[in-house]
Amino acid sequence: MYEPIRTKSVHSTTAGTTSDFPHRSREEELDIQLAGHLGALLAVTDELRAAAPSEELDAAAERLAGQVARLRGGMTPVRMPVALSDDDPMALHERAHALAGRALVVAASRADTAAAILAAEQMDVHAAALEPRELSSH
Repeated sequence: MYEPIRTKSVHSTTAGTTSDFPHRSREEELDIQLAGHLGALLAVTDELRAAAPSEELDAAAERLAGQVARLRGGMTPVRMPVALSDDDPMALHERAHALAGRALVVAASRADTAAAILAAEQMDVHAAALEPRELSSH
């Protein structure tokens, strides 16, 4: 009663065909995400260093730059000298704490121990910087 379809279906799957665009593995995608979060944390750390220079922040910035370079295949992150920021240092610490938390989640899902330890340490540092503010608001 029905005539068979003689043309190729437009709804066919793409299984077995080569694609014209590159695909990344899950690990590569996580590397890119982790490098982005750590790079953003490095930028905030540099802002904090401009506002209140300290050896601890200098050391953290160097460790962050090293991790970003490792994740980017040896390409060191571009860092611009930061002028004194108009942002409240507490707001910078809050932003850094949030970025470190995001980095920790991605590092944990990637099973990157070095990056996870660094992110957890940075969360602790920025949480400690926020404690006096939290205690005074209660």
